[in-house]
Amino acid sequence: MDFAFSRRGLLQGSAAVGMVAAHASARPLQTVRHHRHPGWVVGKMTGAQALAEALKLEGVGCVYGIPGAQENELWDTFKEQGIPYLLVTHEFSAACMADGYARSTGRPGVLCVVPGPGVTNSLTGLGEALLDSSPVVAIVGDVASGEKARPFQVHSLHQVDLLRPVCKCIYPVQTVGQIAAAVRQAFVTATQGEPGPVAVVVPYNLFIETHDFRTPPPAQPPGPFDDAAFAKAVSLLAHPKHRIGIYAGLGCMDFRDELTAVAELLQAPVATSVSGKGVINECHPLAVGWGFGPQASEVAEKVFAGDRKHPLQSGVDTLLAIGVKFSEVSTGFYSNPQPKRVIHVDANPCNLGRILKTDVAVHADAGLFLSRLLACADKLRRDEDHKLLNSIRERKRAAAQSLGHIPPGKCGVDPLATVAALRKLLPPDALLFTDVSVAEHLAAEHIVVRQPRTYFNPVDNQAMGWSIPAAIGAQRVHYGKTVVTLTGDGCLLMSALEISTAAREHLPVKFVILDDQAYHYMQMLQKPAYLRTTATILARLDYKALAQGLGVAYTEIATHTELEAKLRGALDHHGPVLVRVVTDYGQRKIRWIEAVRERYTKELTATQKARFLARIGTRALTGNQHND
Repeated sequence: MDFAFSRRGLLQGSAAVGMVAAHASARPLQTVRHHRHPGWVVGKMTGAQALAEALKLEGVGCVYGIPGAQENELWDTFKEQGIPYLLVTHEFSAACMADGYARSTGRPGVLCVVPGPGVTNSLTGLGEALLDSSPVVAIVGDVASGEKARPFQVHSLHQVDLLRPVCKCIYPVQTVGQIAAAVRQAFVTATQGEPGPVAVVVPYNLFIETHDFRTPPPAQPPGPFDDAAFAKAVSLLAHPKHRIGIYAGLGCMDFRDELTAVAELLQAPVATSVSGKGVINECHPLAVGWGFGPQASEVAEKVFAGDRKHPLQSGVDTLLAIGVKFSEVSTGFYSNPQPKRVIHVDANPCNLGRILKTDVAVHADAGLFLSRLLACADKLRRDEDHKLLNSIRERKRAAAQSLGHIPPGKCGVDPLATVAALRKLLPPDALLFTDVSVAEHLAAEHIVVRQPRTYFNPVDNQAMGWSIPAAIGAQRVHYGKTVVTLTGDGCLLMSALEISTAAREHLPVKFVILDDQAYHYMQMLQKPAYLRTTATILARLDYKALAQGLGVAYTEIATHTELEAKLRGALDHHGPVLVRVVTDYGQRKIRWIEAVRERYTKELTATQKARFLARIGTRALTGNQHND
């Protein structure tokens, strides 16, 4: 049997234990599968062949990355063994593509990078996956190890130390016999508890060494469940006078039916985090949008707060938060109000009760928790709340009507009009990838998500440029679906060349770019605080020439009157399209930015406030307001 790792031992770089591997023979060995051991990696083979066999057993749909000297043996084996792969232009993109694959499929995405710059280039994308709880497996080459290893090898940065801050766990392989078990265990760890990225680091000389593998499938540990805390939660939820609201996050994404049934059982309005959009059909009568504070959906805020003028339309006083962390971005710098009672459920105990004062903290897998609640239906069932349902319906109707009365911009298209057009034109199963721009908050509030795993945002690492490669990564395994990015022109500059990958592979992503030649997000933050902007003006690009150079179709939208028709034409096109939307933000207010500004201002000390006011006053008098 192969060495069975302990995660702790691997993280600490424990010494290798196991069978001694033989040197590679002159001609490649063929993998030998034994039908007596289904799901096992069995037979005499090279390290590269064992790794490929492990990926096949995990059902990997695509490996994203760039081959290099230390991994050519592995990439050649991918081709030999029929492992699907996609060549990217940059390792940042490889990590984002694996992340996009993971979020859209629910299975771990895989990237494969060389040591040194391959690793360092991928760190931002891995960090996004870590903070956004996305399961990713990174196959990382390393410099040679063993008796023949020499000092000062190329790329000889310490890969494990580089990866540690952005990975949930790391498995540094030290003998060829450990490779298959490390890869199989990485897939378990990436999805176990709170999902996240896991790295397997393999010295490149082990890819050509051989070993007689007898590697069984890894054990699947049961999900956590705190029975005592669950009983307390049921007691609070069963109280007939408690007005319950549900705040659901990404942890509920694969349990939409159970979540919906629990909401109906409790007659509870359901708000989601940004990452949680899709955990309930947002057309459902109890769905109210994302968030429940001033930063988020106005419908959600009003329904959860209630109406003081109408006592029968009381707000939520008992919050059931499931599979959600209350992160800074989703809460608008922690702007969510504190309910009277809070029940917090999460698979990661480190997330429980960290932001809101919590009455019951339940360490449990979201799906198991929801299933157990449904088993208590007789204790929890409530009559249909017609007043609540009517209130939600009327507020949603008013919000939808407002999207039909967006005035045209003076110099282009209002970004909310673009969001409204996408809301109208995208099919229910379309995959929409937003990016770090003002429009991400408009889309979160106004895009109606009907199906799980169809709306995506780089939430907690806010990695600009994420959406373009993430969308390509998803399109690679969802070829028949409509895949769209909604990206600012600043984010485009971070990863624009990856569009050439979509062209090369005929991946029909629609890249919608909101262009105002500026980092408008930063301008909205800077102007009120400093009365000027600094380092926010971007170069004017020839988008038509850019599209031609990248090899994709092109369309340009400059007015409201042509918005829907040209967007529809782009969506109907059979190949990738670069869509430039000339954007005029005008005086468009963003609820998230306004809430964050108010919250941030309240937390300033008196001295800090005085300094800001003095600076603003001086600039207002002197006119020192040059923008660049």
